Amino acid sequence: MYIEAFLDYIKYEKRYSENTFKSYKKDIEQFSSFCGHLNMPVIKADHKMIRSWIIFLIENKITARSINRKISSLKSFYRFIIKEGHLTINPLDKVLKPKTTKELPSFVKENEMNFLLDGDFFQNDFEGKRDKFIIELLYSTGIRLSELINIKINDFDLNNLTLKVLGKRNKERIIPVTKQITTLFKDYLEERNIVLNNAISNFVFITKKGEKIYAKLGYRVVNSYLTHVSTISKKSPHVLRHTFATHMLNKGADLNAIKELLGHANLAATQVYTHNTFEELKSIYNQAHPRA
Repeated sequence: MYIEAFLDYIKYEKRYSENTFKSYKKDIEQFSSFCGHLNMPVIKADHKMIRSWIIFLIENKITARSINRKISSLKSFYRFIIKEGHLTINPLDKVLKPKTTKELPSFVKENEMNFLLDGDFFQNDFEGKRDKFIIELLYSTGIRLSELINIKINDFDLNNLTLKVLGKRNKERIIPVTKQITTLFKDYLEERNIVLNNAISNFVFITKKGEKIYAKLGYRVVNSYLTHVSTISKKSPHVLRHTFATHMLNKGADLNAIKELLGHANLAATQVYTHNTFEELKSIYNQAHPRA
């Protein structure tokens, strides 16, 4: 009862994105299942029970980062329960988060991206043109895969060279695009219209069957092509977002401007990319300085 009410609250009142909603749902249901095995209703769980769950997660090799996300989900859940008048104390107030090691965002090197996008890796057919457009757009704008999937034809303003995207919590932002993007867009649209064969779809990116692309397809496309040029372990669409931000920063872009382009709520989320830039500066220093 409490869980369903909370999930309705974050879905319909807070209007969290589908991915965020699924994460909250999974985290809270996992904790509920843990409590169920111990015959303890979630509403009566205390900080000791939550600590036991954290130990259980650690023993099952769940990373500190994932555990901290689950703790944040639970904290939000119990805040809601308190707000509804069913509890007076949040059991998470006495729970400490496990320490996490800071991981620098993975990114593809600039010469590797140029090699991929300027090379002959893409076929001259519908899928080839679509895939190149996907990768070029992700890299040149830094948008999320979820944002790309939902782009509609009218979101592109070719006259003003801009793209409108709907980000997290339905926050809309306008992003500049290059002339190269508009060229790829027009070229892809010709193939797209042939695939649709007089059918109608508002979404830019579609499958061979004329349906809106889905997340797994987007991931598969990016992973497949990055494999040709990069040896980094993660080859996901989000890596292209990291790559965009890192390359922009390396070229002297203002951090606040990158924050706006990425759609970050605060500057702290963007500052992580300064570490990548600093690591590159250290590498250049070590290679170039005679006393390094």
